[in-house]
Amino acid sequence: MRIRYKKWARPELEASSFYIDNPEEMKGKWKEYFKNDNPIHLELGCGKGQFISELASENLNINYIAIDLIDAMLGLAKRNVEAKYKEKNIEPKNIVLTRFDIERILLILDSKDEIERIYINFCNPWPKGKHRKKRLTHTRQLEKYREFLKDNGEIYFKTDDDDLFNSSLIYLEEAGFEVLNKTYDLHKENIFGKNIETEHEKMFSEQGINIKALIAKKLHKNVENH
Repeated sequence: MRIRYKKWARPELEASSFYIDNPEEMKGKWKEYFKNDNPIHLELGCGKGQFISELASENLNINYIAIDLIDAMLGLAKRNVEAKYKEKNIEPKNIVLTRFDIERILLILDSKDEIERIYINFCNPWPKGKHRKKRLTHTRQLEKYREFLKDNGEIYFKTDDDDLFNSSLIYLEEAGFEVLNKTYDLHKENIFGKNIETEHEKMFSEQGINIKALIAKKLHKNVENH
């Protein structure tokens, strides 16, 4: 999603108690940052933060890391988090926003961080063949996520794009994940229990486009080699 530059975003982020500007320093130390042993979940490409702000404020016993590359997006996400937590009269202590290139994610996370779940919502489908390796669900990326995702850790994925979804089913198998559940119409067959609708999701649904979704699990190495 393209978004206009917002000059207030960078100063507001730098002043925020739940924004980290140098996530490389946190590699292997995210549990120390949160100061508890609660599970850590990760959103890749948080956009304006509507999804993560609602999810995190409803699940205070889970810690959340939300990543995006655009300051303007993260600035809006920061404001959405503040608004949602204020609405519930709680402090945003179980969430952190950070700016980073997801293709280089192994510079900020490793196996010590024991991520239990990854959310990927409406990522760029990169339809041209030469660009497909840029997909957040491409085999190359999934193999990176394996490095910090716990055994049996999960990926929750939503998209409007048929080709991306069908290709992702193949990528997941190639990278040693088992698809536990999938649907080609999430709003008719909700596989998530409670589905938090994203901004893109609402837009695509209003256009009559079905939302595709899946839950996949990282397999143990001994299962993969069986």
